[in-house]
Amino acid sequence: MIRLWHVAQSRSFRVLWALEEMELAYDLVPCDFLDGSLRAPEHLARSPAGRVPAVELDGLCLCESGAILHYLAETRAPHLRVAEGAAGRAAFLQGLHYAETLGAHLANLTQQHIVLRENWMRSPTVMRLEARRLANALGAVGPDLVMGEFTVADIAQGYAVLLAQRFVDLPDCAAAYLRDCAARTGFQRALAADGPGAIYTQAFYPPPEG
Repeated sequence: MIRLWHVAQSRSFRVLWALEEMELAYDLVPCDFLDGSLRAPEHLARSPAGRVPAVELDGLCLCESGAILHYLAETRAPHLRVAEGAAGRAAFLQGLHYAETLGAHLANLTQQHIVLRENWMRSPTVMRLEARRLANALGAVGPDLVMGEFTVADIAQGYAVLLAQRFVDLPDCAAAYLRDCAARTGFQRALAADGPGAIYTQAFYPPPEG
C-alpha cells in the first residue's frame, strides 16, 4: 500500500493526481500546516523540511514531489514518462522540472499574500515583481501537452498553472493547457479527494496597485 501525507491545495496534490491517473490504491493521511503535526519528530523523519508531500512506498520514504512523480512513472506507469535514450527525453525532463521555476514564483507569492499575515510584513514591490515574473513564465506553458501525450511532466506543470490562476490572469496558452489537464478523469478524482482548502481562501490575490 502507498501512503501519502497530504495538505489540500499544496504540492502534494501533484502526487495525489498521479496516483489517481495511475489508478493505484493508496492511503491518504490528511495533514494541517497549522497544528504542528508537520514538525513532529515522526513526520520530520519522513520529510526533514517538515512539508508535504511525504510518501511511503516500496520500503522507501520520499518527500520531493517531482522525484515522486518520476519514480511512480518509472515503477508503475511507464506510459507517463519518456525513457532514457528515447526521442523526446530532454523535452520531458525540461517540462517536468520547469514546474519548479513556476513553483518558485508561486511560493514567493504565497508567502507574501498568505503566510505573512500582517500588511507591514509584506513587500508590495516583491508582490508586483513576482506576479509579473509568474505571468511571463506562464507564457512558455502549453497550449499542448509537454510531449503531445500526457505524462507526469503535465501533472507537475498542470498543478502549477492551477495555482497560478489565483495570482495572475492566465495567458491564453496556459489557460488552454489547464483546460486540457482539468478535463482528465484522474484530475477530477484527485480534486474530489483533495479535501477542503485552508491555504487559499480567496479565488484571486491581486498584486497591490503601484
